[in-house]
Amino acid sequence: MNWIPLLNEQQLEEIKKNSDHRPQVIFKHSSRCSVSSMARHRLDRNEFPTGIDFYFLDIINNRNISNKIASDFRVRHESPQVLVINKGACVYDESHSGIHMDEIKANAVMV
Repeated sequence: MNWIPLLNEQQLEEIKKNSDHRPQVIFKHSSRCSVSSMARHRLDRNEFPTGIDFYFLDIINNRNISNKIASDFRVRHESPQVLVINKGACVYDESHSGIHMDEIKANAVMV
């Protein structure tokens, strides 16, 4: 899988803008959490759909970005957590053992 590293807050503006034309997915991961590692492994075992950008956020090193995501997209911070961004808004978020590629795909449909 070719994750796009989410390394700065400016990328969030790019994600919002790009979501006007193609779904954007943010996966928030903690390297200190076994559940987070399990969720990432489960995603990585799947074939990633084309037409969707997948961003990877290491929350241990980028907590400020995680906080901005919670504020900008009006979601509660969790880890692991996946968000689907469509037309500038979070249309789906899930955490922990609820993270599954089939659900991401189903909710990443452009409207």
